[in-house]
Amino acid sequence: MAARPAARPATKTAPKASAKTTIAQLAWHQVRPAPIVLVSGTESFLAERAIRQLRDFLKLEDPSLEISDVQADSYAPGELLTLASPSLFGEPRLIRVSAVEKCSDTFLAEALDYLQNPAEDTYVVLRHGGGVRGKKLLDTVRGGLGGGIEVVCAELKKDTDKYDFAVAEFRAGGKRVSTGALRSLVGAFSDDLAELSAACQQLIADATSEVTEATVDRYYGGRVETNAFKVADSAIAGRRGEALITLRHALSSGADPVPIVAAFAMKIRTMAKLYGAHGGSAQLASKFGLAPWQVERAQRDLRGWTDEGLARCIEALAEADAGVKGAVRDPVFALERLVGVIARRGEL
Repeated sequence: MAARPAARPATKTAPKASAKTTIAQLAWHQVRPAPIVLVSGTESFLAERAIRQLRDFLKLEDPSLEISDVQADSYAPGELLTLASPSLFGEPRLIRVSAVEKCSDTFLAEALDYLQNPAEDTYVVLRHGGGVRGKKLLDTVRGGLGGGIEVVCAELKKDTDKYDFAVAEFRAGGKRVSTGALRSLVGAFSDDLAELSAACQQLIADATSEVTEATVDRYYGGRVETNAFKVADSAIAGRRGEALITLRHALSSGADPVPIVAAFAMKIRTMAKLYGAHGGSAQLASKFGLAPWQVERAQRDLRGWTDEGLARCIEALAEADAGVKGAVRDPVFALERLVGVIARRGEL
């Protein structure tokens, strides 16, 4: 190939290759053409985006690209070889193979044979979503047979990873965004990477200037998670009345009490981790698996707190969590009591 796709800003570093891996292991945004492209990992959204990015690059380089799709779990004998066979006009071919983690024995055998002699001007994408099925094929590709690469699409579990992902989305879109806006977006869409990406793209397309926390609130203020964090922020700051008003607004808007308690738990546990810790924000962020802004926010929130107060709030969190999950008749009362305890910083 004459060129490779332009790399997007990094959001997550691909894991280091194991001792048995000799091919390049790349993050999803580093995908590039190769005779075999193994797309591994459980994060389907990133995998789909990587495959789409590869398709778009190949199509841009040669509009005559032939694209074929194969289901590894319902594979027809000879299908791969047929699709990879040279056509009359010699167009390049992209063969996308899905469900390799459920592949049939026939596919496994023919794919291993194909690696011995990959077709020219053909790019075979193997999508493996995890598990042990197809391990022999993966090990063979990773060992270097077929001249492949691996694109690792691991699930983004930490908020720091999702925050970096959102940063990359705005950077790629050429839109300025504030730290507060990024924090609000990650808080509002932490459970669904596709929704987080869609929210970023909408703000990139619609906002005429820098995206701020107010912009995010205007678009997505009705999200349960966003309201939950507003309640938690007010209570932690000692503003009990404001927290109760925000709580009642969230509940009247259809918010479920369970994620509201989860928002409190996330913040209080972060504060507990950092209580008494010494060091710069970057150092502590690396130590505890947080973003620097999370460290700085927790350090500000901790002013005026005691370890006894934190302990009482953690106990109150456990009681409230049980309460909103059915241990008491009135989950709203359990929430309001939690707000009171936290607004007093756990003091009696």
